[in-house]
Amino acid sequence: MPAMLKDYFSTGKNKEPLPPKSKDQLPHSIQGISYVEWRDAKKKNHKWRNIRWSVLLFMNLLFVFSYSFDLSILEGSLSGSRLIGFYLMDPFNALQLLAISSITGYVGMLTMNFWIGLITILIFWFIFGGRGYCSWMCPYHFLSEWAEKLHIYLVKKKKIRERSFNIGLKIIFFIGFLLLAVLTKNLVFEDLNMVGIVSKAMIYGPSLLLLWVVAMLLFEAFVSRRFWCRYVCPIGTTWSFVGKLSPLAIKFEHDKCGYCLECQKVCLVPHELWFVQRGKATQDVHFVGPDCTRCGLCVDVCPGDALTFAIKGASALV
Repeated sequence: MPAMLKDYFSTGKNKEPLPPKSKDQLPHSIQGISYVEWRDAKKKNHKWRNIRWSVLLFMNLLFVFSYSFDLSILEGSLSGSRLIGFYLMDPFNALQLLAISSITGYVGMLTMNFWIGLITILIFWFIFGGRGYCSWMCPYHFLSEWAEKLHIYLVKKKKIRERSFNIGLKIIFFIGFLLLAVLTKNLVFEDLNMVGIVSKAMIYGPSLLLLWVVAMLLFEAFVSRRFWCRYVCPIGTTWSFVGKLSPLAIKFEHDKCGYCLECQKVCLVPHELWFVQRGKATQDVHFVGPDCTRCGLCVDVCPGDALTFAIKGASALV
């Protein structure tokens, strides 16, 4: 059990780094091919991205289908829904309601459906990776990926420069939106919520709030890529807390790594792949941290298969 818990919670950041591998120890040298040939071997591999996009589009279109044909399959939107009559609750909306109810004295009046919906969705995404919700379910994430492609193209062409911010901003926004909910006794974030706005527009038709979505996509394309997802969205931050405990994670094996950094180039949260840089890994096996969306992009592009989906703590059970 102690070994399993160590696998679960240890990041290894406070340990001494492992010695970097020599050129002869790198995968391309062992395979007897050039570095460029080895690095580019999986550049056109999009297996996990295609699976993920298919799941995301299917689930979001199921909302549309259910509403359009008046079927009780998946009702509501990603702000709150029912799956075959079973309630599902957005966790940050639930936190706002709990915060408001705690100061108004109405916690005891929250319905059983509220608790069932919240606990059910937390259990589901605990199993499937916390922020996996962001890349496998959120329609704004899908749109943001396309804005990111434009951003990367413009950076390569030197039309714009890359801009990043302190990742701690997400905690400030998380606390700020909760405080606004308490002070106003309203779900303030819901009026700005990209997930809810896009989801409801798909299901019920467009509204003027889509202009806010377009403005953010333009900001991400021309100023700072994935700004909303990385630094603002409190839903993603909520799922990061769940992801810290989730058994499903991306596993990194140092002996298979060639220090190409292709994974960091495609990652939504590259700070979570700190150990792929030469001389940074502190142990033979690392698990990507709670901000990871389990999107699989790093798994797709890794030429040495150093990154894979895995169950944390599984080695301790074998």
